[in-house]
This record gives sequence, structure tokens and C-alpha cells, in this order.
Amino acid sequence: MAISDCYRGWLCVLMMVLGLASAQLTSNFYDKSCPQAPSIIKSAVLSAVYKEHRMGASLLRLHFHDCFVNGCDASVLLDDTSSFTGEKTAAANTNSLRGFEVIDDIKSKLEAACPGVVSCADIVAVAARDSVVSLGGPTWEVELGRRDSTTASKDGATQDIPSPLMDLPALIKSFSNKGFTTKEMVTLSGAHTTGQARCLLFRGRVYNETTIDTDFATSAKSKCPSLGNDDNLSPLDVTTNVVFDNAYYKNLVNKKGLLHSDQQLFSGGSTDSQVTTYSTNSAAFFQDFATAMVKMGNLSPLTGSSGQIRTNCRKVN
Repeated sequence: MAISDCYRGWLCVLMMVLGLASAQLTSNFYDKSCPQAPSIIKSAVLSAVYKEHRMGASLLRLHFHDCFVNGCDASVLLDDTSSFTGEKTAAANTNSLRGFEVIDDIKSKLEAACPGVVSCADIVAVAARDSVVSLGGPTWEVELGRRDSTTASKDGATQDIPSPLMDLPALIKSFSNKGFTTKEMVTLSGAHTTGQARCLLFRGRVYNETTIDTDFATSAKSKCPSLGNDDNLSPLDVTTNVVFDNAYYKNLVNKKGLLHSDQQLFSGGSTDSQVTTYSTNSAAFFQDFATAMVKMGNLSPLTGSSGQIRTNCRKVN
């Protein structure tokens, strides 16, 4: 229907609203409204990762945990309120999800440069990409235009975020529920080529499982006693923990996956061949990871007139 056909004012307004609500993400969303946004985010991420290399993994994980719960809407950043319990205290996030202060810093810089323009959800998405690049990983074009949620769900985080204790069928189902193929699940799991995990999450594997390299298990036990010290950390990638590369898959082939869910990807099941491919072909992993991250960033974003642009990423306007 052409604009000239809108013979009733309310119909024209309705069409405009529907058009806004169905707006799509674009790579050039801020080119005119805040052209300095990419450089502001990149500079802050590089600074944060330089100060603490682990922060790169933390910012990447923040994006995963945001998108897997009601889409990429920055709901994971919201503090609890009287009307809802946020996602920060869900089992998958409490005492482990990090990087909130870095996002706060980026947001304050963007608000000074372009007030009320750049969403927290877009900041998280771009920061994840810039973190991977800063650690030597692949780059990808982040599509932008997300808006921020006005609520959060602890139950959603509890139900939707994959557990490090999952067997392969459960992992496949968890990712399939978000529209990812089994191959994409293996690809995205490669994010564990950087970062660390708490003793609480890998104790059962290093003490009880047989599909584990003996020397690797002994080393992990030295950082994780059978009782206590639940928050002691150990690298997810024992060989090149800081660098974003394909060593994660090489480790799996050698039975050196730290988490139960990691080693499940190479344990005589349907994903063994994909792990083997990535273990010998880093270019294939990088290409597939970049593609999968673009897909993840497009999980149910709020766009157009939905949601809001939060002034403070921790609370609703």
C-alpha cells in the first residue's frame, strides 16, 4: 500500500509503527547518529583486556549469556528490582559472570559522546567481537540496532543457559532450542579456548571420569582439592589459555577438556569428526566461529519501537 493510499490517519500511523517494530539490524546503524561508537568501544575493550587478559573471555561470555536468555537484549546487565529478579544470580551466572564494570565504562563514554543513542545490547555484542580480536581470534561484522529490555528473568537464565555438566545429547538440544545446528554448537563451544573455570564446575570430571588424560587430571587436582576451594580457577585451555586459537579442540582430542561438557564433544559420539577437523584446521574454525557469532547476535533482538535505550545499563530508565 502506497502512502497516498493511507486515507485514514490512524492507518498511516499504524503502518509506521509496524515498520519500526520490524526494523532489522544493520552494520551501519550508528554511522550518522554516533559514528565514533565503534572506536570508543574498541579502545575501552583493548584497555580492559590489556589490564587483565581474562577480561576478553569474560566479555565474550557475557554476550553468550545475554543472547541465550530472551535474545540479545542486555537483560543480563540488569540488577534486581522490586518487580523482577534478574539474571545475575542464576546458577550459571552468580559468582562467575564478569565484565559489568567494563560495560558501564563504555556506556558512560558513549553517553558523553552521543546521549541516548547506543544501546547496552549493542555494546555487549561489539565488545564480544573486539575481545575475540584482541586475543588473536577472528573478526566479523556486528549487525547493530538492538534495543534494551525493560525486564530480566532469573528463571530464564536457569533454564536456557547450557550447563558444564551436560552430556552431548543435552548440549545438542540446548543449542537446538536456540536454532543452532550441532555443528554450530561445536563451533561456539570453541569460545572455551580462552578463559577459566571454577573448581566447583570441573571437580567431578577430574576426580571421577576416565575419559581424561592422567597427567592433566593430576595437574587440575592440584588446583582443585576434593573438598573446599570451590572458587579456585583453572584454565579452560591448558595449552594457550590467553590466546584465541584452535588449541581447545586439540586438547579434546588428547582428553584434556576441563569441563565434562567440553570432553563430551569428543567422546565417541557424533561430534568427534567436527572436533578433529577444527583441531587440524584453525582457518575453518575461525570462519565458522565468526559466522556462528553473527547468527547468535541475531537471536530475538528488540528493534524499532520495542524496548528502550538504557542510560544506565544496570537499570531501566
